[in-house]
Amino acid sequence: MKEVLIFLTTGFEEIEALATIDILRRGGVNIKSVSLTGDKTVSGGHRISVIADYLFEEADFAAAQMLIIPGGTVKFNEHDGLKREITAFSRQGKPIAAICAAPMVLGGLGLLRDKRVTCYPGYEKYLSGAHVTEAPVTVDGNITTGRAAGYTLDFALELLNRLAGEEVSVETARKLLAK
Repeated sequence: MKEVLIFLTTGFEEIEALATIDILRRGGVNIKSVSLTGDKTVSGGHRISVIADYLFEEADFAAAQMLIIPGGTVKFNEHDGLKREITAFSRQGKPIAAICAAPMVLGGLGLLRDKRVTCYPGYEKYLSGAHVTEAPVTVDGNITTGRAAGYTLDFALELLNRLAGEEVSVETARKLLAK
């Protein structure tokens, strides 16, 4: 079964990572967390420790269906292996998602040129060549971006829509009383 991979590193935004994992799992998506730190236990920006499913070296990127980067820290942008896998995914036209500050990783790789995207205010300068919106969630081709932690439910439900279909996304939102 294909997996969706979401990345964790020291200082990650807990709401963006954990709510996304939760919503996708409620919708039946096989999502796994991947530590970029060399340790499966990763501490978020608010000192909440999470045990990742995989270390980066253990993840099967060839079998992955989507890659997701939560925000909270610029450390995602410092991981060369992650950037290499994101670039390979993009070349294949596979879906990539990033929220809050994380679109900076995609911008630095030149993946946002001429795309409509959103990000946390102040990070627009890292989105070279992008058309920045202030929408909670923006989808353009294979790239989905979210604005901030406060829009995580919208972000995760859009990803669920893309992965499992509108009916599953709407039903999951209904059960959460989210819409």
